[in-house]
Amino acid sequence: MTVSLPTDTLAACQRCDTLVNLPDISNHQKALCPCCNTVLHSPKKHTLDKTLAISFAGLLLLIPATVMPLMGIYAAGQYNQASLLTCIVLLANEGFYFIAFCVFIFAIAVPAVRLFTAFYLTFCLKYASKKPHLIVFFRSYHLLNNWAMIHVFFLGIIVSLYKLVDIADIAIGTGITSIILLLMCSTMLSITLDHRFIWQQLEQNND
Repeated sequence: MTVSLPTDTLAACQRCDTLVNLPDISNHQKALCPCCNTVLHSPKKHTLDKTLAISFAGLLLLIPATVMPLMGIYAAGQYNQASLLTCIVLLANEGFYFIAFCVFIFAIAVPAVRLFTAFYLTFCLKYASKKPHLIVFFRSYHLLNNWAMIHVFFLGIIVSLYKLVDIADIAIGTGITSIILLLMCSTMLSITLDHRFIWQQLEQNND
């Protein structure tokens, strides 16, 4: 005898691929896989409000993180400072076009599109009409989620500071602070966004 389960409550475990019929759970509760005890779903409270605020803050921080000086170096009587955008221009001027392109795409373009996608999606779900193209936006968010590499660029800055601190006087620029706050927004965005809730809202709009 074959028993059909409602597809809107089914979830596949990411660890063991077990197909589970999720129960109705409230905030601060978790649905666990019966086979491997992996968390399948944990509802997030006020997911639209939090995600909207964090993505908007991230978009605002993206501007100073890009154009404000990251660090200043004083050596041999000269002082130089550079921003993220300046680094890309210098790489291009030195002939490192591919590296400059990669830095622009993964440190600026992808994070910007990811933040805008999250902001536009949550804004439409909360204040505007739910349109079919929002599904494309949410799919693009999933696609870009693993390609925002601004944390890798920040790690490179930390390594550079460690190597230069013994040979020159280093001044931390306001761009560093903006990048740190931007990384915090990016991390919090992954925590506050309830993917299952968003999919349910989008599917209800298409029914």
